[in-house]
Amino acid sequence: MNTLSFKTKSANDATVTREWHIVDATNLTLGRMSAKIAAILRGKNKPYYTPHTDCGDFIIVINAEKIQFTGNKWNDKEYLTYSGYPGGQKGEIAKDLVRRRPELIIERAVKGMLPKNRLGRAMYKKLFVYAGAQHPHAAQKPKTLTF
Repeated sequence: MNTLSFKTKSANDATVTREWHIVDATNLTLGRMSAKIAAILRGKNKPYYTPHTDCGDFIIVINAEKIQFTGNKWNDKEYLTYSGYPGGQKGEIAKDLVRRRPELIIERAVKGMLPKNRLGRAMYKKLFVYAGAQHPHAAQKPKTLTF
């Protein structure tokens, strides 16, 4: 038996093939959808997944304004921002934030599930979220992804 054939192949930028996927967020639960999107952005759905390489796919999320929460999170969940100055902390509940900027809810949920380093920032750049059903990525021919 030749043991040289048991070498592990690590993926790199030259060997990774990236695809485009489109997700319709209508009536999907935020946390469950975001966890699956984060796994695809990392590349965990591929057989050649390598933790130190960005081998994930591109994700387009449409209809972000129709996302759902479980329980009473529409009124209880608060999104905080801090400017860095004394008294610069502002809070906004999910119900108000989805009216003002519905893309931000999905972006923050997915970003929190990615690594907190250079690699995670590169993965996050492959996520595109749109409030409505229109998106400018038709030329990439995205495949529909259902959960």
